[in-house]
Amino acid sequence: MRIVLSIVFLTCALLIVSCNRSGKTASSTRVYVTNEASGELSVINAADNTVIVTLPIGKRPRGIQISPDRKTTFIALSGSPFAGPGVNEENLPPPDRTSDGIGLVDVQRNQLIKVLPAGSDPEQFAITPDGRTLYVANEDAGLASVVDIDSGAILKSLTVGEEPEGVAIRPDGGVVYVTSESKSTVTVIDTHKQEIVTTFKVGRRPRAIAFLRDGSRAYVTSENEPIVTVVDAQKHVVLHTIAVPGDGVKLMGIVVAPDGKRLYVTSGRFRRVFAIDTATDRIVGSVEVGERPWGIAITPDGKSLYTANGPSNDVSVVDAATLSVVGRIKVGDRPWGVAIVP
Repeated sequence: MRIVLSIVFLTCALLIVSCNRSGKTASSTRVYVTNEASGELSVINAADNTVIVTLPIGKRPRGIQISPDRKTTFIALSGSPFAGPGVNEENLPPPDRTSDGIGLVDVQRNQLIKVLPAGSDPEQFAITPDGRTLYVANEDAGLASVVDIDSGAILKSLTVGEEPEGVAIRPDGGVVYVTSESKSTVTVIDTHKQEIVTTFKVGRRPRAIAFLRDGSRAYVTSENEPIVTVVDAQKHVVLHTIAVPGDGVKLMGIVVAPDGKRLYVTSGRFRRVFAIDTATDRIVGSVEVGERPWGIAITPDGKSLYTANGPSNDVSVVDAATLSVVGRIKVGDRPWGVAIVP
């Protein structure tokens, strides 16, 4: 009898291990959310959509990216005071430049391990596919800083136009796109030469950029014009624009589905996420997700979207297939960016 029971227990244990291995993506996926006003990072377990831990991370955490090896979460930190468009800067408190940098959080330990210098007022950034270099938008300086991750050295600073915001690297790592909100332009940087290749016009106040995985096209959102600009990402020329309907649409964050068939765009005060078919560049649906959604990310299996809803201090979970909200998760004060680690 003992031998039989032992065999049964061993079989069950093996089945549990097997299930855990086969279900690794579902059980281990983590969603990271920057909370700009409270200076925190919320870590969410995607299996049950509960907050695992909330970490004090530094001043005004905004842009967030995951390292290519999935071991580190990178977060843009800024000592610049809160200020919206048109604010008189003379009435603002002085910036705390000692708080600027890119924070590195160990994914396994959920612990801040260091902060890299990254120029003044970093907002968004991109990581090269080899995980060695950062390209950082320095919003108040009109620059893009090139940062060596290992040494922490700023290798170069390039002038990219006033209020640089969105930063994205083409999947082959050859070029980086940086938006200028004030100039309504995208600056193209050659990553091999660390030089500006060209600059082209897009919609008013461009915010975020996403490339298709084959590197053929890029999509740029515009806050002050309800369009997504479609770009030939090899020739760096505008192909056409996608008009997004609605009174008060302010297009913000953008993410491409893992299979490349759809992209999803948040619309700020319009409260919705729009789905766009990349084969036709047409809107195929939308869903109301919450108050002023900005940051957006999609799970590796393409099934779930997560949006950061700033004023309501929560994150919406969206079923990508049905475009329906299936959950809301309370996080810190003014959630801004979202990134996912499988």
